[in-house]
Amino acid sequence: MTRYALTVSYDGSQFYGWQKQSATIPTVQTALENALAAIAHHPINITAAGRTDTGVHATAQVVHFDSEANRPISAWVRGVNAHLPDGVAVLHAQAVAPHFHARFDAFARRYRYLLQTAPVRSPLLYGRAGWTHYDLDMAKIQAAAQILLGEHDFSSFRAAECQAKSPIKTMYAVQMSQLGDLIKLDFHANAFLHHMIRNIVGALVYVGCGRLSVEAFGELLAMRSRLHAPPTFMPDGLYFLGADYPEEFGIIQTRQPEWL
Repeated sequence: MTRYALTVSYDGSQFYGWQKQSATIPTVQTALENALAAIAHHPINITAAGRTDTGVHATAQVVHFDSEANRPISAWVRGVNAHLPDGVAVLHAQAVAPHFHARFDAFARRYRYLLQTAPVRSPLLYGRAGWTHYDLDMAKIQAAAQILLGEHDFSSFRAAECQAKSPIKTMYAVQMSQLGDLIKLDFHANAFLHHMIRNIVGALVYVGCGRLSVEAFGELLAMRSRLHAPPTFMPDGLYFLGADYPEEFGIIQTRQPEWL
């Protein structure tokens, strides 16, 4: 039995999230396990670094699985891809230590939210970027984002159905850049709560358009409650960029696509 790690990319708008549900509901996990089983000739169960919701994309999702099938590494890439539906692909495969765990060995995760700010939403970005018609003040957004750095109780940005054991997470970095009407917001933390990024982005948009002050944003974080928080933002622009692992496992980091 050999343990393998895969780096997977997918378009979340074509699936009802990552996690396997009923056989009739298309999810990324179901599609990938079926494709792997077609190559291995036995059932495959996979574990991912992070579960994404409906409409959320991934550029470098990391998964692991075990197989007793004797296959070349190329079979776990090109062979599996031949059995996958449009919208998901294996980018890289490697054999790893038998104790490697894609979820529990990840000590940090990275997300990017791509946001368009324009009077009219571009139809070419539909499903690829979030959108607001407001003209946003980037300086205010930057100031509010810095409040998130460090260890906090992020209950104010936590979904009601979140199953995380603790709402306390550590935000290592929040970076942003803008090119034309597209804004990139990058988040790097040890872990994230359910809907945490989308709830943060919704609040930052409120700050940027003047509906919420920077001070009120800080107060919202301190409240540790969703009761007074802005609505959850759309999933379209959210991308899981990958996870960080100890060097001992030798997980190869895939380069992010230049268009994103």
